[in-house]
Amino acid sequence: MNFTLSIRMRIYLSILVCVIVVGMLGLIIFEHLPPLDAFYFLIVTIATVGYGDIYPVTPAGKILVMVIILTGVGCFIGVAANSIESMIEDRERKNRLEKLNMIIGIFFSEVGTKILKKFSIHDPSIQNIRSALLVTNNWTDAEFAHAKGVLEKHVCTLDSRSIPLEELHGFLGHHKGFLLSLLENPQLIEHDSFTPLLQALFHLTEELMAREKFTGLPDTDYAHLSGDINRVYRLLMIEWLTYMQYLKQNYPYLFSLAMRQNPFDINASVIVKGG
Repeated sequence: MNFTLSIRMRIYLSILVCVIVVGMLGLIIFEHLPPLDAFYFLIVTIATVGYGDIYPVTPAGKILVMVIILTGVGCFIGVAANSIESMIEDRERKNRLEKLNMIIGIFFSEVGTKILKKFSIHDPSIQNIRSALLVTNNWTDAEFAHAKGVLEKHVCTLDSRSIPLEELHGFLGHHKGFLLSLLENPQLIEHDSFTPLLQALFHLTEELMAREKFTGLPDTDYAHLSGDINRVYRLLMIEWLTYMQYLKQNYPYLFSLAMRQNPFDINASVIVKGG
């Protein structure tokens, strides 16, 4: 539910609750109705059913009922309309997120998993997190949450001088058009974590493409590239884990393949082995 719709719903509900409370008190005082009858009368009036079995007989009661009809019925219709709109919006958002997750799957298939493997090989502290990222078919949400906690505490210390920048430059340059097409997708703005990852990765690509060579650079430039690489590495690890959890919950067959391609598992093999 978007912010505007949520505010509208709260206003309608607040007014409707006030109408019911004040209306019940008024009917009990002016019409001398029992609380249950007063509540029953309010509901059939606001819902525009009006069986006619209970009706106001005093002038004050009639005025009160007119006010209830003018305010309560409108608020009731507003609540119903907003509820339907919210349901439709939630369904549309779910469909959009489903399409986004398909895009994220293509990203990891084409680029993400390969980059993670390249970076993890050169991570000097990979042993501190490797065991926590060996995702299995038996993982629960609690285990994914634990692994995410491990990643959030992990300090990325990749050194650009230890990474084959020429090879990375060629790989990202080859996929620059693919990354640009993802960034141009207007639906990605709805994904709070994947969009910053794409932006960081595209920035790293631009940085590498802007350099003619990767040897003999000043230490300050290597430090700058290290910062860009570590930013991508951190965002990429967290997004990969989130995507793995999504696959585990929704697409077991895709999860099976992704699990066998785990970039943090040195024994990972796409070949399905028995035993």
